[in-house]
Amino acid sequence: MNTLEEIALQVRQCTDCQLSQGRNNAVPGEGSAQAEVMFIGEGPGFHEDRLGRPFVGPAGQFLDDLLASIGLNREQVFIANMIKCRPPQNRDPLPAEMAACNKYLDRQIELINPKLIVTLGRFSLGRFFPGESITRARGKVREKEGRHIYPIMHPAAALHRQEHRSTIVNDFKGIPEILAKLDRPQPAVSPELPVVQTTGAPRNEAQEPQQLSLFTS
Repeated sequence: MNTLEEIALQVRQCTDCQLSQGRNNAVPGEGSAQAEVMFIGEGPGFHEDRLGRPFVGPAGQFLDDLLASIGLNREQVFIANMIKCRPPQNRDPLPAEMAACNKYLDRQIELINPKLIVTLGRFSLGRFFPGESITRARGKVREKEGRHIYPIMHPAAALHRQEHRSTIVNDFKGIPEILAKLDRPQPAVSPELPVVQTTGAPRNEAQEPQQLSLFTS
């Protein structure tokens, strides 16, 4: 799997888990191979399964609006999911299903090599930080295995609970600031120094030491 197109072809032919038996279309992901920002969601829903594209339902419309609010569009980023096929009745993905898709997502990350990975919701957050709560982790940049991870609530959360909308919008507004700081040369800083939260909704939780010292200014 040396190109995103090769990955997409293998995903569409994949039968590594039971989800392949009930899908209409696998959803490999889409966007720029040179994307600075990669978004990782949970899995395809009804609309995605029908069209073979990620985030094309109501949550996807909200995601498009969020991208536009920071001057981006789908062609400038890459959008993928933890699993590539729709679970029955949109249930949560099972560990075995996520494990079956890991090789595809791992390779997509390797090929794109994004400057920032934005996880959407608790399942993609859990891929990098198992057991972490999205309500605690959201809106703060962390580093994992050399990659910068920025957790945000899934756009679908705003469709179910209106109060989440402003939180998601505000956390999204932090993305340009993060990218600008990642572009800026940084002096060596002790890893023990605390980190100030990036732009986002107000939070009361104490800051965690594993967050990036890059974002202390």
